[in-house]
Amino acid sequence: MTGGVPEGPGDDRWGSDGGWDDGSLDATARVVDADSSEEERRIEAALRPRRLTDFPGQQRVRDQLGLVLEAARRRQAPPDHVLLSGPPGLGKTTLAMIIAAELEQPIRITSGPAIQHAGDLAAVLSSMSEGEVLFLDEIHRMSRPAEEMLYLAMEDFRVDVIVGKGPGATAIPLELPPFTVVGATTRSGLLPAPLRDRFGFTGHLDFYSTEDLVKILTRNATLLEIEADPAGVEQIASRSRGTPRIANRLLRRVRDWAQVHGRHVVDLPAAEAALDLFDVDARGLDRLDRAVLEALCQRFGGGPVGLSTLAVAVGEEPDTVETVAEPFLVREGFMVRTPRGRAASPLAWQHLGLTPPQGSPGAGAGSQDTLPLSGDVGRFSG
Repeated sequence: MTGGVPEGPGDDRWGSDGGWDDGSLDATARVVDADSSEEERRIEAALRPRRLTDFPGQQRVRDQLGLVLEAARRRQAPPDHVLLSGPPGLGKTTLAMIIAAELEQPIRITSGPAIQHAGDLAAVLSSMSEGEVLFLDEIHRMSRPAEEMLYLAMEDFRVDVIVGKGPGATAIPLELPPFTVVGATTRSGLLPAPLRDRFGFTGHLDFYSTEDLVKILTRNATLLEIEADPAGVEQIASRSRGTPRIANRLLRRVRDWAQVHGRHVVDLPAAEAALDLFDVDARGLDRLDRAVLEALCQRFGGGPVGLSTLAVAVGEEPDTVETVAEPFLVREGFMVRTPRGRAASPLAWQHLGLTPPQGSPGAGAGSQDTLPLSGDVGRFSG
């Protein structure tokens, strides 16, 4: 074993699933969605940029992170711990792997839900090598005991291993070599302040512009050996919610449609036909998004309506509506969150081709003044 990375079955810490027995993974065993096929995993790994200069978009974060890494290289010391926040699919995991590649160090990958006890984290930390990168995905979901152990490990590079129980318990300090923690979170507000303050650099990833997504799709089409027309690529990018993960998924679905229909070029007609088949409209709304808007407008007169009631109307869990559909609908101006619940905007009525009833929140001439807004926008009930 070299550099703290398990070399395979010959290493007694290497698990049967291609990772470490403590539950963490090497970068080559990156876990994606549970229902992803082996082919999907291979494609996702192949499409990831491997250097910071190849990472598209996120110019401010990329420049800041490049400065941090270059300074660390010149000092010949591990860089400060890095926290990456932002919605899913924007490249937090890819940046973590790029950090390790730029530092020429191995990377260990685990997640907050996998670390439910302090002992789980101690097992990971005790096997770290000097300079290694520890990537903690969904770090806000770690258990409180593990968080408290991580405080000490990040600041003083040691952990206290408790031996025994009760009055006879003894804390044995275990010194750790310097390493770098890269945390990723979709909900940075849930991180305790003491943990958040221990990260020397915090980068927030924003949604991508259509131009940046076109660059990503053009590059990935070449890697996947897909012949793509610029107009077709732009159509896919414009319907991808500003998210590279969604853009790559739609690119593969359009490719599938083109191949099945004997059209081996991803052009504009192929992109439009395929995306319509998969219920992705011209504004990027999918089936769930439209179901939420239709329920708001047709069943509840534009709202306001509580989240739980809205979720029942579309046959989904409240968490699904709140975390999957709502952020995009609010960001694009189709829906607003008010103290009394969710309400449809004039844009939602217009997009569905409906006429709002008189007196409804969307009945005005497209003005935001007609919405049930107040100084408490952002807080909501239900």
